[in-house]
Amino acid sequence: MRKNWAAVIGASLCCFSLYAETIDDELIAKINTELLTRADNLPVENFADATDPYLEGYIQALIDVHYYEYQVVVIVKDHKVFLANLPHNDLLSKSIISFVKDLPGVKSVAVTDVTKQELEARKQYVEQPRVSGVWFPQSTVLFAPLIADPRQPINSAAVRFGDRVCGDICAAVSLGDDFPIFRWINVMRGDLQIGIEAGIWSVFNYSNIPHRPKHETCELVNTDYLVGIPLTYAFDQWSFRFRIYHISSHLGDEFLCNHRKEVSRRKNPSMEAIDLFSSYQFSSGLRGYFGPGVVFHSDPSFRIKPLYIEYGIELRLFGSKFNYHRLYGTPFFAAHVENWQQRHWDWDITMKLGYEISKLQGVGRKMRLYVDYHYGFSYEGQFFNERTQYGEVGLSWGF
Repeated sequence: MRKNWAAVIGASLCCFSLYAETIDDELIAKINTELLTRADNLPVENFADATDPYLEGYIQALIDVHYYEYQVVVIVKDHKVFLANLPHNDLLSKSIISFVKDLPGVKSVAVTDVTKQELEARKQYVEQPRVSGVWFPQSTVLFAPLIADPRQPINSAAVRFGDRVCGDICAAVSLGDDFPIFRWINVMRGDLQIGIEAGIWSVFNYSNIPHRPKHETCELVNTDYLVGIPLTYAFDQWSFRFRIYHISSHLGDEFLCNHRKEVSRRKNPSMEAIDLFSSYQFSSGLRGYFGPGVVFHSDPSFRIKPLYIEYGIELRLFGSKFNYHRLYGTPFFAAHVENWQQRHWDWDITMKLGYEISKLQGVGRKMRLYVDYHYGFSYEGQFFNERTQYGEVGLSWGF
């Protein structure tokens, strides 16, 4: 009897298993069919056939996700996109326009105005700001970095040739970034932002190393450290940066061991300073900037006179888009000039020529391949007052 019951139970389980497999196969087939059908309806594949209201809602949703704090209004007519209520910050406006231009199915992008009645009518589906600003903004900075400044916090690696101070062949490495903390929106019709920046610059000598041990291929000459708090503001083509910062310098241990006679007493080039820079974007390809600074404290072992000025230009021309990779490539030229009271107001010039690649044209993070030429003075710690000149070939990445 028990054997019969066992046989019946076994047969039932087999039948249920076969039925379950059939259900699973049918369910999986149904799910696959539905997924394929839904995927076919995704706008990414059919932007050319999408209606204007559908495309308008889709672009509006994307802008609300990435730029929710600005209340930008999207209007689409015949797949031509019109953007209204853009921020007054010219850099951010160009970023939004460039972002929309990259979307498939968009024939053109133009800036327009809407009436208060139209704006109120659209508020029901335009994402409203939840705060008066934005925490940790990601895609843009209000005051763009000075790309030819030898002490701009950025990530870079370069081979240096002909430096009279550090060596004929050197490796120059930097690590640095500008981290935006909070951005206030529509402050006197512009945007205001506070952040923190930090940078490290190191130079390694690969030539003419005295008393070089057999195992030593290079020596660390010097490392500089910077930390600062920048307060930046941008309105239309103007941008400003007020910054308080500290910078200190430390000779490398190999350099100290190999140059005991030359470096009888180590100095401590350390200072705290403030500067105020203004920048103007003359066109999409030409920018100029100027800024004075004041050193309000320096170490007694290396006194630095208080005043300095910095200024320069940046030129970008013949930018092009790599459609396959959805990237922009732009040649650039930049020149940066400094005059320090400490150096009797003499010239210190850096010129940089290269090619930059970015996700959005003109804004966001970039990679740059460049060559540069520096004529003037050394930036390496206690050699700050010594004249030098050199050329570099390098790669940098950051804003």
